[in-house]
Amino acid sequence: MTPLPVLVLDLVGTFAFAISGATVGVRKHLDLFGVLVLSFAAATAGGITRDFLIGATPPVALVDWRYLLVSVLAGLATFYAYERVERLRNPVQLFDAVGLAVFAVTGAAKALAFGLGPAGAVLLGMLTGIGGGIARDVLVSDIPAVLRRELYAVAALLGAACVVAGEALHWPPAAAASGGAAACFVLRFLAIRRGWQLPVARPRDGRE
Repeated sequence: MTPLPVLVLDLVGTFAFAISGATVGVRKHLDLFGVLVLSFAAATAGGITRDFLIGATPPVALVDWRYLLVSVLAGLATFYAYERVERLRNPVQLFDAVGLAVFAVTGAAKALAFGLGPAGAVLLGMLTGIGGGIARDVLVSDIPAVLRRELYAVAALLGAACVVAGEALHWPPAAAASGGAAACFVLRFLAIRRGWQLPVARPRDGRE
């Protein structure tokens, strides 16, 4: 059974990613079913992948009705109140950053709980964070944000690394998770606002 603090964080991340997925679905003019599919995929793909890799099967997002309920409610709210969601400054990036931060730390924490070493936990935390965004973008035929946006996977790595470092230093789990989520969100948010990114590939022969 998922501990309550981890469950709460997971549901917060689920809601945030579901909003980002649903917003993309509305922008792409999908019907209601398509928006809900995109909402659920964005909200759960990272966690489902994490659970399969560590052997926590069936994945919690498929057996706990609360994950489906949260993603559906987020999708419906976005579909029917899209104008209000769009009043936020770039809602996809905002909610995506929240989901990225939360899932990066819960992914790393769950990996540690299942006996993975530090390196594996950091990588699995990153994968948990970026998995939903990848699924969302692939389903609408966009290049995944992790491959082209400002410090996306790097921010998830930072958040997961904070959790692993906190475990090694015997910090309270809540403090490590909160610090990791804050570090991930702040780095991602600043990268968006200031355009920070890794070097981008440029063809040397001049062709785009």
